[in-house]
Amino acid sequence: MAQAPSRSAGRQKRHERIRLTLRGTAARPRLAVFRSIDQIYAQVIDDTVGRTLAAASSLEPEIRTLQATKTERARTVGRLVAERAKDAGVASVVFDRAGYRYHGRVKSLADAAREAGLDF
Repeated sequence: MAQAPSRSAGRQKRHERIRLTLRGTAARPRLAVFRSIDQIYAQVIDDTVGRTLAAASSLEPEIRTLQATKTERARTVGRLVAERAKDAGVASVVFDRAGYRYHGRVKSLADAAREAGLDF
């Protein structure tokens, strides 16, 4: 009997399909999001040289100590990664949702990054 693919395998396949066309450049790096059950991570990546320009996650001490929901922590991570990206000289990014649906924590992170000044 064939076994159904796992949810993570489906997400990985969607992510690979998206990445066929999505590239981060020096002028417009890629804002990649990874969402686990409890945490959320964001990186601004220049794919031409394979270098991370800015990163933030909900594991950082100032975010980890917050008594907030996961969505509120994702919003904080979005603001923080946008500030760090602007400090690195990045104003515009390409959003890589990594196969996740654009709702909930992923949407909160993206909206907060936009509000903090990133253009995508």
